[in-house]
Amino acid sequence: MNKRLAIQQLDKRFSKLPDAALADPPFGGWVRAIRTALGMTQEQLAARMQVKKQRIQRIEEQEQEGTLKVDTLRRVANALDMQLYYGLIPKDGSLEQMIQRRAHELAREIVARSSQTMALEDQANSRERIEQAIDERTEKIVKDLPQALWD
Repeated sequence: MNKRLAIQQLDKRFSKLPDAALADPPFGGWVRAIRTALGMTQEQLAARMQVKKQRIQRIEEQEQEGTLKVDTLRRVANALDMQLYYGLIPKDGSLEQMIQRRAHELAREIVARSSQTMALEDQANSRERIEQAIDERTEKIVKDLPQALWD
């Protein structure tokens, strides 16, 4: 699949996510927060999942520790009559913005190296020319999407 098309399709999906999908988990984790908000005990959730109460305690601990398996979380969601939404969301808001930021960082590194070499050879460029070179290099990197972008 074309990289550009894949990026656009994923960004479109990100834009449709509800604000709740971007929220930090509540203190104690989602499982505990939802269970207690519903007035459901650990014993009741355990019965719905056909496990022991200790397993629910461990699930809640694992969620807080960040070691809970997605499959287990899916089973908990089913027992709570909920759906699990799982995804990775760019911190920059979109893949396009993430690529643009990283391309600019890489372009700045590349131009800085060549500017330093030119300065050593007494051929230094103006600040304006350096910024223009960074912008031009950024555009090329965004267009080409080289694998080196992620090194």
